[in-house]
Amino acid sequence: MFWALFHGAHKACAYSDGMTKKPRSRRAQNAPAFDPNRPYNDLPLLPPQRDVESKTVLKACIEARAALAELKQAAELIPNQTVLINSIPLLEARDSSEIENIVTTTDELFREANVSSASTSPATKEALRYRQALYQGWQGLHDHPLAAATAVQLCQTIKAVDLDIRTTAGTKLQNDRTGEIIYTPPDRGAVIREKLTNWEQFLNADSDLDPLVRMALAHYQFEAIHPFVDGNGRTGRIINILYLIDQGLLDLPILYLSRHILRSKSNYYRLLLAVTQHGAWEPWITYMLEAVAITAKWTTDKIASIKELFDHTIEFVSTSAPKIYRYELIELMFVQPYCRKRYLMEGGIATRNTATKYLKTLCELGVLEEHKEGRDKLFLHPKYLKLLTSDGNTFEPYVAPEKPKPRAKPRNRGKTSRSKS
Repeated sequence: MFWALFHGAHKACAYSDGMTKKPRSRRAQNAPAFDPNRPYNDLPLLPPQRDVESKTVLKACIEARAALAELKQAAELIPNQTVLINSIPLLEARDSSEIENIVTTTDELFREANVSSASTSPATKEALRYRQALYQGWQGLHDHPLAAATAVQLCQTIKAVDLDIRTTAGTKLQNDRTGEIIYTPPDRGAVIREKLTNWEQFLNADSDLDPLVRMALAHYQFEAIHPFVDGNGRTGRIINILYLIDQGLLDLPILYLSRHILRSKSNYYRLLLAVTQHGAWEPWITYMLEAVAITAKWTTDKIASIKELFDHTIEFVSTSAPKIYRYELIELMFVQPYCRKRYLMEGGIATRNTATKYLKTLCELGVLEEHKEGRDKLFLHPKYLKLLTSDGNTFEPYVAPEKPKPRAKPRNRGKTSRSKS
């Protein structure tokens, strides 16, 4: 929905050509004023014809790069990185979808990831497809670079339809509160493909621009091109993460970037529009760099707390129930916060009867909670889910249940024995 959520009235003004250091050409001087009601087929190509790496931008780059480096290092704290791949991208999927008013909960997402239910909401299913698209895009980086074709595949997965680049006119983005037209993207198929080709070349060409700056520029451009009828925002936000991996700034798709964007949504849309209206690149680039730094630090802290809970759970179970303790069992509870008996069997951790014993004991210890799901049973890891969904990184330690006191032997109140005389 791109700028459709941007609130407040905005009058159209000329696109600023002051971003070029060279004297403006007659064509540039006579460029038509930006009109939100007219298709923006004159969207300038990348890179911008000005120096966008100001001192403010470069300072923000340094902070964002440092935060990403710490995040890469923190991810290595978790030996089985499936723990992170199964959790952080789900949080990202939830918030990126909510930016587009597709609202679900973390609990619903984790549950649906384990149990396909006819009653599952369409929003939950669509958010899960975002996670699937992110994972597929990450895997695809091993085989081919980021391209327009990548964006098509991502959007097809998110929307679960066989779509392609827009070829028909009529797409207009409006304020959902007032109905005011905010922006009309390019509407001719040849123009859209030309802009996408330039966008693709910009992502993959050698450049002196910092990769983080290129990410911010490319994200604006993709949103402005608006190549699909729907799903552009989510596709673009996945590409942000994939690009950071492609450039070696991340190894795993675990940057929770949409968290910051959701919490500052009005700024996100306002700054996107300001680039179109005024060529205001610096505030937009700085915003995106700050988003990277803030969410990288948040994700790093969250990973540290996951590791702390993981170690605490190992210590608690191995001490409280040494007969059932298995490292792989504890690891599975973090890989699958909604656990099933068959997961233990498929993982070679236990046979059916032994798996039942393990899960029952963990419930008695308060580590897991049993939930009925039709004829099946799910075993929820509540402390871990609460840690994932909270802003804080603390948790209440496990406390071993009190053992029942042994019954006192009843006193003999019957006949007393007589000694033989």
